[in-house]
Amino acid sequence: MTTRFEGPAPEVGVSNDMIKRGLIVAPVLIGICAVIWGGDGAWSSAYGIAIVLANFALAAGLIAAAARISVALMMGATLFGYLIRLGLIFLAVLLVKDAGWISLPALGSTIIVTHLGLLFWEMKYVAISLAHPGLKPTPKSSLRS
Repeated sequence: MTTRFEGPAPEVGVSNDMIKRGLIVAPVLIGICAVIWGGDGAWSSAYGIAIVLANFALAAGLIAAAARISVALMMGATLFGYLIRLGLIFLAVLLVKDAGWISLPALGSTIIVTHLGLLFWEMKYVAISLAHPGLKPTPKSSLRS
């Protein structure tokens, strides 16, 4: 339990990859919400995407930092970090729920669709192997090994 992990943090690479993909699909999601809910829907969708991407970055950062200290702390950071991040998402929504520019249906659907969509999209690119933890190597990078 006092063992710590050295070397690169694969969770950071996976999180950065999801954030890049989130930025790619952000204009599409914002456009869809603008068509359905108008300008308030577009602003709400942009805010929701920012919440989701910050959530992924915070998750990776917590796990990577804790793993460098000890495995036990990493497990605690994973469990309690999840609960803390859920609380932060709740707080982020609670702070703007009565704002004039917010559309709660657009915000809620963006948060749910973005979280699930990016996680399912990323499953295609994650290596489930101890030989290559994190992202699957590309054919170009596997030739160098």
